[in-house]
Amino acid sequence: MTQFKDKAGQDKEKASVGLYIYPNLMAADILLYRATHVPVGADQKQHLELSRDIAQKFNNDFNCKDFFPLPEPLIPKNISRVMSLRDGTKKMSKSEESDYSRINLKDTADEINKKIKKAKSDSDSIPGEIKSLENKPEALNLLTIYSDLTKNSLEKIISEMAGKEYSFLKSKLAEVLINEITPVGKEIQKLLKDKSHLKNILKKGTEKANIIAEENLKNIREKVGLI
Repeated sequence: MTQFKDKAGQDKEKASVGLYIYPNLMAADILLYRATHVPVGADQKQHLELSRDIAQKFNNDFNCKDFFPLPEPLIPKNISRVMSLRDGTKKMSKSEESDYSRINLKDTADEINKKIKKAKSDSDSIPGEIKSLENKPEALNLLTIYSDLTKNSLEKIISEMAGKEYSFLKSKLAEVLINEITPVGKEIQKLLKDKSHLKNILKKGTEKANIIAEENLKNIREKVGLI
């Protein structure tokens, strides 16, 4: 699994078992509910292929064609991976040491402004074509995020911003991020204050999930011959 290699880095012997068996756990979650479509980023596609392989093998081994659907990935077309604000070659991740590498859903407007201002970009002005950004991953990342949030093509954004400094892009990007993220953060804070409401939602969700899971597990045991 390429993601294990990326996450574990050079010191694979010290990688946690959680990181190592993550694809198996993901496959179990998907197959337990016989999901047909799963929203994932581009880096999770390989894990979903493992789920498909397991589903196909089970269906073949136990002569139950189509029992497990072969789950299809739902990958956003415009931006399948959001990269780190500090290193444009790495995916934005909450496990990164620096909080300035990412935008969190609970970030305030001030925090978003600071992070975008400090985000790596480029000393040159914004070029007029995508090809010029091939070796400038941080600059390309900021432009890609902005194009997705404004629902414009990357080509259009680059054309409109060609010749401008990255400080101009950062100002515009911070503005749309604040409009997009801060309402979510406020709603999260509001919900966190009502613990009983959240526990009730979790309880209902658990009950609903258990009904589906138990029925599927019963059918799986029957097909395997454990009942």
